[in-house]
Order: sequence, then C-alpha cells, then structure tokens
Amino acid sequence: MLLDHTPPPADATSGVASAPTAVDACRAAVTALTDRTAPGCPPYPPDRVSVLLSVHDRLRTVASTGSWQTFATVPPGSGISGRVWSSGQPAVVPVVADDPDYVALRPDIRSEICVPVHEPGGRRIGVLDLEWTGPVELAPWRGAAERVAALLGGRIAELGGPPAESRSEKLLRHVAAMTTATNEFQLRTATLAAARDVSGLGAAVLLLPHPSGHRPVADDAGGELAERILTILTAAGPDELDRLVERSHRFGAAYTLGEPDRPATADTEPLTGIGIGTLITVPVGQPEAGGVLLAADERVSRPDPTTVNLMELLAAQAWACLDRLRGLARLRERASSDPLTGLRHHGPFGERMAAATPGRTALLAIDVDGFKSVNDTYGHQAGDQLLIELARALEGALRQGDELYRIGGDEFVAVVEVARPEEAVGIGERLADAARRLDRTISVGVAVQRHREVPEHTMQRADAALYEVKRRGRDGVRLAPT
Repeated sequence: MLLDHTPPPADATSGVASAPTAVDACRAAVTALTDRTAPGCPPYPPDRVSVLLSVHDRLRTVASTGSWQTFATVPPGSGISGRVWSSGQPAVVPVVADDPDYVALRPDIRSEICVPVHEPGGRRIGVLDLEWTGPVELAPWRGAAERVAALLGGRIAELGGPPAESRSEKLLRHVAAMTTATNEFQLRTATLAAARDVSGLGAAVLLLPHPSGHRPVADDAGGELAERILTILTAAGPDELDRLVERSHRFGAAYTLGEPDRPATADTEPLTGIGIGTLITVPVGQPEAGGVLLAADERVSRPDPTTVNLMELLAAQAWACLDRLRGLARLRERASSDPLTGLRHHGPFGERMAAATPGRTALLAIDVDGFKSVNDTYGHQAGDQLLIELARALEGALRQGDELYRIGGDEFVAVVEVARPEEAVGIGERLADAARRLDRTISVGVAVQRHREVPEHTMQRADAALYEVKRRGRDGVRLAPT
C-alpha cells in the first residue's frame, strides 16, 4: 500500500506542467487522476473527478469526468465542494451518505475527497474533487490530491490565473439580476452595471422617457465620468436629447471607430467635448416611448461589433423587464383601487389603519345623501358619474397627507392625522362644503381612535355618528364621543 508521501501520478506532473491553457491543465489533472495505469498512482483511482475554479461569485466546473451529468456552477457553501471552497479546508468523507452537504450526481458514489486549489501565493482559486464507488484507502489519495492541486494551482498561476468569464457568461449573469429586480430602481442599477461589465467601458448612462422629455440617469458605481456625462446631457436640454434618442431608434446601435481626429455628429459632440474617447449607443424599447443606453470611456478604442450585439441584447432584456415591472404595477394598482373613482379601497384602508396613531388618527365615515334616488330616477350611469365627481371634490378638500377611500357603493372614509378632535370635525365640514358646491349633500361621522382601540371599533363609532347625522336630517358632521 502506498502511503501519504506518495507523489502525484507522473502523467499529472507532465500533463499539467505542459498544458498551454488553464482549461487544458485542469483536463490533464482529471485525466491523470482517473488513469488506472498511471505510474505512481495509489490503488483504486477515483471513479469521478472534477476541477471547479472560481469565476465571479461561483465555482465553475472546468473539467470533469465519471458521471452522466455535472453541475455547471456551484454556489459557495453549497455541497461538499462549495463547503471546501468557503472554508479553505480539505474534506475527507468516508461515507457520503452521512454528510448532510453531499449532493449526488451518481447514485453509487460511496466516498469523497475534496481539496482546495491555491496559487503559490496562497490565493484560493478553486477545488479538486475526487469520488469513489467502492472501498478505498483515502489517506494516500488525500496526499495525492493535495499534490496535484498544488501543481495545478502553480500552473494556472503561470498561465495568468483561472479562465476569465466570457462576455456571454457575463451577459447571462446580469440578465438574471435584471430579471429578479423587484422595482425600477433595482432594474436601472442592474442594467447600468451590466452595460459597464459587458462593454468593458468605464461609465454607463440611461436616457429614459419622462413626461417633461428624456431624462438621463446613472448610478454611483459609474464614478466621476458618469457624473460628467449626466451633467452635460442634462444641460443639453430636452430637444437635443430627443434628437439623440430619435437618431438611435431610427438607425440602431452605433459605436466609435477609434478615430478621435474625425468630427462628431451634433448629438454626440457635447460628449466628445468632455473627453469621451469611446462611445456605444443602443436604442432601448420602442421608438415612440423608449430611450437609449450609453456606455462610454475616456480611453480611445474601437469596440468589437460582437460587444455591441451583446449590448443590444442587454437593452432588449432591460426593456422587457421594465415592461414587466410596469405591468405588475398596473395590476397592483387595479387590485388596490376602485376602478370607478380611482380611490383606494378595503385592502389599502386596512393597511393604513394598521399604522394608525391612537389619539391622533381620525376616521371620517362619509355617506352620500339620497344616492339611491339618483340611481332610481336617472339610472346607474348618472349615479356612477356622481360618484366620480364627488370623489374628485372630496379629495380636493382634503389636506396634503390625508387619504380618501371608497369602501362601498356610496360610502367613503377619510383617514386624517389631527392634533385634536375639533380639527377632524373642521375637515369634515370642508368635505360637506365641497359636496354642496356640486349641489349634493353628504353625512359625515367623525371618530378619533382611542388608546388600545382596534380600528374596527373606531370605524363603528364613526358609523354611529354618521347615522346620527342621517337621523337629524342629513347634510352635516358629527363627532363621536371621545
């Protein structure tokens, strides 16, 4: 039996040392460790071997053999290999079924050894993973695995480090971040980060449609260059920005040719004036409602057309995600608001009352006087029109921060914050005056939430005050006992 001091297989030494690329070095290590005829190899070579190297925030499988499938990437901390990567400590697992982190890619695997791969300076760059289906003496193989890992780490360092993430891989990673964005701010941030990373340029800016014209936006990670671009685009004015957007949507993406001595077009001349040497512009969205994605740098270079193609894919994904977010926002708005008046209804009212301040939050229960007769006499269309007009009038009579809800057919409730109950009564009087200006009347019951009183009881007291107004002839405001 070979002991722990056994050197790595000779084939691993020669194959790894002469490999022309990091990927070839990983493949040579895998091949040598699974070669049952290799000299210097301990008995019972592993049935499955994988090399995973760190790429961005994950471990990527660079070379593997011995199973029908393998994971393309592994998150740090996931599985035994992810645990070894995170801890930097080797793992020797005689029975994988006893290890809660084990993730099976072959149902017959029995034992596993996983060791970190370091560069000579100590920087951890990946892991080497060995698995067996039958009984094996693991101690010699741990020594062999660690020596192959050291040899592999040294050769990868000589070759310049692990293989870089490709532009396509970058794009896919960023697209995932864009797709999971839950609001427009997160989406803009993810899009700008992706534009910088995929293009290799230092700054990215979005020109997005706005009611007052296109507006440039950037993020903090764009640095001082992005700030200068924002300043010059903001100073350019809406007409110039519209021309830049129109040109991009009319003719498509554009990029510089690394010829700074040539004159710039009128819409990009302000950017060359602040020292921009390289610029990619890509249309975003539809011509009638879209914008432009810009990536720029002070360095003078000629972008690869393939990079521009990836930027176009990025812009298309950004617009699709933006359209999805806005569609979801519209659905949420419809779900939380009354389709007739546009006021919020029961769900948002309950959420608002959950944040009420006892002693300061007042409820104003509002009922339209004689509304049934309007429907009976003039029809439901006239009744609907009356509710729309009343909703607008009542909202206009409220103060900034007061909220109005429609909670029934002709029933409304206002939630207001007041210093004293009389203030809430005054707001109720303003609402009644607003209704009178429409030649209608309303009855208003006011209740200030008591300490330790649940919102439902406050609403019941406001309703009771409202019915007292009805009983006394309608068209009035009454405060419930505090």
